[in-house]
Parts: sequence; structure tokens; C-alpha cells
Amino acid sequence: MTTVLCIPQWQGSAFRNASRLVAGARRPAELVEADAVVTVPVLDAGGGKEAGIRARGVLVENLRLTREALAGVDDVVITAGGDCGVYLAPIAGAGARHGETLSVLWFDAHPDCYTARTLPSGAFHGMVVRTLLGAGPAPLTPEQLLTPQQVVLAGVRAGDATEYEYIERTGIRRVGVENLESVLDGLTGPVYVHIDLDVLDPAEFGSVCYPEPDGVPSQRLIDLVSHLDNVVGVGVTEHAPDDGASSAGEAEVIRRLGAALRR
Repeated sequence: MTTVLCIPQWQGSAFRNASRLVAGARRPAELVEADAVVTVPVLDAGGGKEAGIRARGVLVENLRLTREALAGVDDVVITAGGDCGVYLAPIAGAGARHGETLSVLWFDAHPDCYTARTLPSGAFHGMVVRTLLGAGPAPLTPEQLLTPQQVVLAGVRAGDATEYEYIERTGIRRVGVENLESVLDGLTGPVYVHIDLDVLDPAEFGSVCYPEPDGVPSQRLIDLVSHLDNVVGVGVTEHAPDDGASSAGEAEVIRRLGAALRR
């Protein structure tokens, strides 16, 4: 059984049109085949910066609402966001079930390893990996933490020197676009797959908040994830269609990614 968890959260992004992420969350929830769809009633309001985090109070409440929505859901959960901050509860839940046998494949153009001190915008979606590892803002840090050895950053091609210093110091594995298929090397046990759609080449998929050049062709990513076994959770985030609707081509990419991950 598979449940799509739609979390139309936008407050974790500093993108000037971050509200586009609301429609960008609902579109994958419509396109990905599932047995049930649950939509988290996230707050509509924004908020000021608190302790270096933009809209921190809103994000904390959205996290509470997400945990409530997940309570009692025992299916494989496909999370449709929204900004990358929507992953805190779903990945923590997968970690609670599978412990250190869980691997997290983080397909993303950005490392998401900032802190509130190193990211002037305070946008939480740039701090998510660090928070899942226990080095983020306390109100958003899950009880069930990942270890650096559980995380693989894949398709990363942007970011700040402080992020890469943290990655090097903690030993997080990083795989670039050029050798993306090597993420499968040595991979065993249950896998959680995060796909920030900005990992894709913007020439093919441009409806994201922060596109980066020289990304992954969609067919290459679809082929890669179709070889994964024991996928226990999936997330698709950061779709930001400018008119509230995905183009036919982008919708087809999302649909085919979802199908490849559900096989």
C-alpha cells in the first residue's frame, strides 16, 4: 500500500514567488499513483525571521501538523512538497522503523547543509540535511536522527564553501552529475529517495525555485531510480510552476519518476 502525503508548504523557501510551491506540491500528488492521498493542512501565513530562521514558528506548526497526518499511516509514504523542509517527519519516521540500516539518497542540485548562521536569507530548505543529522535549529530537529554514513548527496553542483567543509568533515558521501550512477555502488538495505526537482537539467525541467545549469536529464534519473530495490519512502519537492499548472512535459517527467519509484 502507498500513501501520497501532500505538504504544500512554501515558508521554508526564500524564493520571491515561493507561493508557487503550493501548486507545485499538489501537482505531484495528483500525478503519482497511490492507494490514498493525505493533504496536510499547513498554515497559509508567512512569518518573520526568528533565531535566524525565516518563518520559524510557522514551520514548527507545520511540522506538528505533518506528524499528526502521519500518525497511524503504515504504508510506504510518497511525500509531495512544497519546499525541502517537508521531509523532517517522513524521514524521521523511516529512520525510526529501519534504524541505521536506512540509506537516504538526496538527489538535489544543492547540499542543503547551511545553518542559521551561514545562510543570510534564513531559508530553512537550505538547512534540511544538517537538521536531519542533528545540527539544525532545535525546534525543528527530529528525535530520530540520521548519521552521516546514511546519507548520499547526488547531483549536487551548487552551494557554499561552509557546506562543503561540513560534508568533508562529517564524511557524507557526495556524487556529482558526471558519475551519478555510482550512487548504487554498495547500496544495501532500505532506501529513502528524495528528489528535489532542481537536480534535473533546467533546459528540460525549469519550473523550480533555484535552477542550476548542467543538471541531470530526466530519462537518466528515471533509469537510475528504476534500479533501486527496497524503496521505503519517496519525496518529490520544489516544483514551482509559474501559472499554477505544470507543462505537459514536466507533468510527464513527474509521472514517470513516480512510476519508476513505485515499481
